[in-house]
Amino acid sequence: MADDIEIDIDDLSRRMEGAMTSLRTEFSSLRTGRASASLVEPIQVDAYGQMTPINQLGTVNVPEPRMVTINIWDKAMVNKVEKAIRESGLGINPQTNGTIIMLPIPELNEERRRDLTRVAAQYAEHARVAVRNVRRDGMDQIKKAKADGMSEDDQKFWSAEVQALTDKAIAAVDSALDAKQAEIMQV
Repeated sequence: MADDIEIDIDDLSRRMEGAMTSLRTEFSSLRTGRASASLVEPIQVDAYGQMTPINQLGTVNVPEPRMVTINIWDKAMVNKVEKAIRESGLGINPQTNGTIIMLPIPELNEERRRDLTRVAAQYAEHARVAVRNVRRDGMDQIKKAKADGMSEDDQKFWSAEVQALTDKAIAAVDSALDAKQAEIMQV
């Protein structure tokens, strides 16, 4: 009976990868001085009585390195989208030409770059906390299995497996943070 007790490492791994996916999404919304379509993803517009993402109201393109364009499908929504972009806190001043909204990406100054690296560090810390919470859940599963009759050797084995998975996920978070901070600080 005690020999068939196992810890679901695949589930723990999947949940830790979910934290990394979330981190990558948050990092993609950080402005680095280069244009990216993901820059406008978090912006919601009050359209047709509900909050709608911009990419559901028009086509988002990046025609050049410092320009994002949004081709709004419904002409009545142009002003609402423009207002939402202004109020989003991106620090970008949209320019409208018919149904096309152009977002010129200005150069980042040194102070703003440092602020963005601090924001990136906060995002990474949230991801580390999420990974550690998954680790704690795994260790709790091991404790429960020990109470159900898991041998001490198996307990040590599974604890080492969970810890190795955690170390790998934390290293991935740190690596992603270093890459994003280097990208932000690049002039």
